[in-house]
Amino acid sequence: MFKPYFLAASLLALSAPASAQFTTDAKQAIIMDHASGLVLYEKDARRPMPPASMTKIMTAFMVFEALERGDIQEDTTFTVSEEAWRRGGIKSGSSTMFLDVNSEVPVIDLLRGVIIQSGNDACIVLAEGLAGSEDAFARRMTERARELGLESATFLNSTGWPHEDHKISAADLATLASELIERFPDYYGLYSERSFEWNGISQGNRNPLLGRFTGADGVKTGSTSVSGYGLVGSAERDGARRVIVINGLDSQRDRASAAVDIMEAAFRDFDVLNMYASGAELGDIDVYMGKSDTVGVVLREDVFASYERADGDEISARIDYQMPAAPIAEGDKVGDLIVMRSGQETARYPLYAAEKVARKGFFSRVGASILQKIRG
Repeated sequence: MFKPYFLAASLLALSAPASAQFTTDAKQAIIMDHASGLVLYEKDARRPMPPASMTKIMTAFMVFEALERGDIQEDTTFTVSEEAWRRGGIKSGSSTMFLDVNSEVPVIDLLRGVIIQSGNDACIVLAEGLAGSEDAFARRMTERARELGLESATFLNSTGWPHEDHKISAADLATLASELIERFPDYYGLYSERSFEWNGISQGNRNPLLGRFTGADGVKTGSTSVSGYGLVGSAERDGARRVIVINGLDSQRDRASAAVDIMEAAFRDFDVLNMYASGAELGDIDVYMGKSDTVGVVLREDVFASYERADGDEISARIDYQMPAAPIAEGDKVGDLIVMRSGQETARYPLYAAEKVARKGFFSRVGASILQKIRG
């Protein structure tokens, strides 16, 4: 028997004034809620794209993990090779930390060179120090990205230097940034530092959100002639954090303007409803041939729903199940919670039995079967 069970307590009528839905000039864009991982807005966000220096989020992630494992320390020094100096230093014409060839540089300073100055030389030095070569490090980057579930990611270098096969989607970049923020709070503060000086040369943080958007504290810009201008950004306001990715803008000015616009929209136009907490018991469902006629159902994860305030949508949820037959063990999956937006399914969460239900004895089962036939 199929029985829809509507959860009236979850109903939320959204009655914001009507307005045009948010749009952006960026070719690729996404807004993600950090706490829930829900996507609030996206535009061509699933297609792999050239990430330029936004690649360096993965480079830093690999270094943070090495620090976490104890493979290296903040004061561990790596030597600036001629290769790193030639391809990433001042003569390369690209973003650089201005490292001197054959100099010894502490890991923590190299990280600042990567994060604040976007130094290609710093990236290559870290890659060589951790993996022996940049190629080997890039292979590790791709392998680790896939382990994290970032299926669109293929890294051919540590810097984001253009290559036709070096790509990742905006959605996976947002997920990576969110994971970095969650995993490495002690190092995430590096992304909000406004400037860093090395070799007598001070360079400012390139993130246009810092100082222009209250609550902004990261993450990384990128630009090449192939990718256009892009940004992975994050900000926190009133206990909520949003992560954005934009790419494909025509200029620094366009990137700065789009970054502020989309981050403002992330907090102003979109919201997340925390519907149920993990462990919540949502009600009872019928059981066939059980010593108890019903069993309670519980969640094992938090349930969230996202919406755009201007839509005036209605968020609701219902339990969907086929009547389970006893015996039922505690923790057995017995149904699903379906979250709906204006009557359309948007998410499905498994529901589990809150307690065990034993099967009726033989004579009770026979009696119940006869009674069922008489009734129907």
